[in-house]
Amino acid sequence: MDSSAHCLSALTDYHIHTPLCHHAKGWPVELAQVAVDHGFREMGFADHNPMPEPFDDWRMAIEDLPRYLESLEEARSRFPQLTIRLGLECDFILGREAWIEKLAGMADWDFFIGSVHYLPEGWEVDNPKYVGRFRDGDVDQIWANYWQVYERCIRSDLFDFVGHPDLPKKFGFRPSGDPRRFYEPAIQALVDTNLAFEINTAGLRKDCRELYPAQGFLELAQSAGIPLLINSDAHAPGEVGAGFAEAIVAAEAAGYTEVVRFARRKRSFWPIRPTS
Repeated sequence: MDSSAHCLSALTDYHIHTPLCHHAKGWPVELAQVAVDHGFREMGFADHNPMPEPFDDWRMAIEDLPRYLESLEEARSRFPQLTIRLGLECDFILGREAWIEKLAGMADWDFFIGSVHYLPEGWEVDNPKYVGRFRDGDVDQIWANYWQVYERCIRSDLFDFVGHPDLPKKFGFRPSGDPRRFYEPAIQALVDTNLAFEINTAGLRKDCRELYPAQGFLELAQSAGIPLLINSDAHAPGEVGAGFAEAIVAAEAAGYTEVVRFARRKRSFWPIRPTS
C-alpha cells in the first residue's frame, strides 16, 4: 500500500452516488473496487433520496429503492474486506420533512446526509441551467436565502450530518464582504444540535475550484467543536476519494485531528491520520 493509500485507510468516503440518480456512472461493485484500490477500509453510498411522486430528473425513483439496496449487498458480497455503509443524501425542502421521516423507516440506514439544493423560490442553486440567476441577480440575496434554509436543515433533527455547506459558490459567484455573516448562524445551529458536517471535495472539480466549505467555515467550526467528515461526492469511479489530500491538509490546518464514522445512525470518532 503506498503512502496515500495508507492515509486513506483511516478515512471513509460516505458521499457516493450511483446511476440510479440518473447523473452518475459506476455501480457500487465498480465504485467499491476503486475504494479498495485506494486503501479505504470503509465507504458509504448516499444516492439522492427518492420522492413519493415524480419530482425532478436527478434522483432515485421510489420504485428503484429495492435495486439500490440490492446493489449495495452485491458490493458487500464481492468485497468482504470493505465495510460498506448505507445512506441517502436527502434534500431538505420546507414542507417535505414528514417524507424524510417516512424514508427513515424504509431500510436499516447508517446515515442520512442533509443537503440544500432547492431555494424557497423553487429553483436549484447548483443547477447549471440557473447560472443566469447569479449573473443577472443579487448574489448576496441568493446566499442569504440559501443559508436561511441551510440553518433550518441543520435544526430539523432529520439528519446525521449536513453536506457541502457553501454550495452557492459552485459557479464561482461569491457574496460581497465577509462571508462569516452567512457562516455564523449555521455554525451556531450545528453547535446547538450537535450535528456533524462534511468537507466535500467536489468543489475542487467545479468552477469555484475550492473545497466545500471554505477554510473560514472550517476554522469557525473547529473552534466551536463541531464534528467533521471528509467526502468526495463522487458521481463516477474516478472521483472516489478525489481531493482527499487537499481536504486533509485543510482540516488539519483548521485544527482537526478526528473525523466521524456512522453505523446504524450512531457515530464514532476516528483519527484523521492512521495510528499504525
